[in-house]
Amino acid sequence: MKRTSLLILAAVAIGLTGSVRAASILIPMDNTQTDHLKAYGVIYQALADGYRGEWLLNYRGGSFLVGQSTDIANLCLVRGVTFERVTSAQVSDIYARIEVENMERIELEKAPHIAVYTPPNVQPWDDAVTLALTYAEIPYDQIWDEEVLDGRLEDYDWLHCHHEDFTGQYGKFYAAFRNELWYQADVRTNEEMARRMGFRKVSQMKGAVARTIQEYVSRGGFFFTMCSAPETIDIALAAQGVDIVPAEFDGDPIDPVADAKLDFSQTFAFENFRIVYNPLVYQRSNIDTNRDRVVRFPSLESDFFYLFDFSAKLDPVPTMLTQCHTNTVNGFMGQVTGFRKSLVKKHITILGQPDNYDEVRYLHGNFGRGTFTFYAGHDPEDYQHMIHDPPTDLALHRNSPGYRLILNNVLFPAAKKKERKT
Repeated sequence: MKRTSLLILAAVAIGLTGSVRAASILIPMDNTQTDHLKAYGVIYQALADGYRGEWLLNYRGGSFLVGQSTDIANLCLVRGVTFERVTSAQVSDIYARIEVENMERIELEKAPHIAVYTPPNVQPWDDAVTLALTYAEIPYDQIWDEEVLDGRLEDYDWLHCHHEDFTGQYGKFYAAFRNELWYQADVRTNEEMARRMGFRKVSQMKGAVARTIQEYVSRGGFFFTMCSAPETIDIALAAQGVDIVPAEFDGDPIDPVADAKLDFSQTFAFENFRIVYNPLVYQRSNIDTNRDRVVRFPSLESDFFYLFDFSAKLDPVPTMLTQCHTNTVNGFMGQVTGFRKSLVKKHITILGQPDNYDEVRYLHGNFGRGTFTFYAGHDPEDYQHMIHDPPTDLALHRNSPGYRLILNNVLFPAAKKKERKT
């Protein structure tokens, strides 16, 4: 064979090899994924490094697609995240399937700047979200009352609160733990902060913080909160200017007509609830279903909830927030274990709940130009987390559906805003 012919054949071979070379990296999020939680951290890092990505809603459990990159491939290998190299033709096939099925492509633009509202003396394992962020290697800042009231929320795209008590009652741990050193230290820390910020009582400061957070959401902020914070922030918002705190916590009695003064138009998600004023009862309101759910859910094995299915093309936001490799999630307890469904405002989107029960575990809504998501319970992989319990080791729960819901919310602000289809 002549040399010219050999060169032509070599060029054709090189061209064919290039045509089948991987064009993108697919990070599957179905049951083939070895570490669902760290996969979110890989995508977050890719966005932080300037890459664009896509969230393929309902495709293989809500998979991610990014351009072919040695750096991203190496990051997946280092962090133990399953990935696949796919060709342009395979990507076209994926897009064609998404076009005709209940799926959607959501462009991911930038890594959100994240803040976690938490006191300076809190332990990292006291908050499932900080556990998830740390394990997924997603950076975040800790802020508290001073930063919120000084206007620092404007520096962040996404805010999380966990078991904060915005009513100023220190979690209503008075009956069981008022003689414990950690409880007394918590009271002192909050009282010192209130004085420093110019408030006479902790409840007044927490009410101002609740209003500031709501204003942040109304201007376009993303707000995700778990455990007792969803209930207590709505109580604080409804009770602006009304003393609902017993003397055991703030030294003076409650307003005798406090119930009549509650303004439910000011809350995020709940209305028509009743406040529990007895300082010796570990309950803040009837929003929390903890006390009456024991009969229905006597054990971990019987306690679970379902994620709802949404139209990916018509309702991409709730679809994003419920992306998972299963639609059944194990229940878990907390300072607030479930939200009473009959007290949820009618316009709120229910994302997850048990069957045939007046309880919601996961909900979402819009407020002004921003959004909020409330998630009941404390730790998705610790059924009944107690004070002084050791932290959950997420390396043992790499495929946790409950923790995936948290990380869906972390990534949600990265999504490019898309016009609702009609």
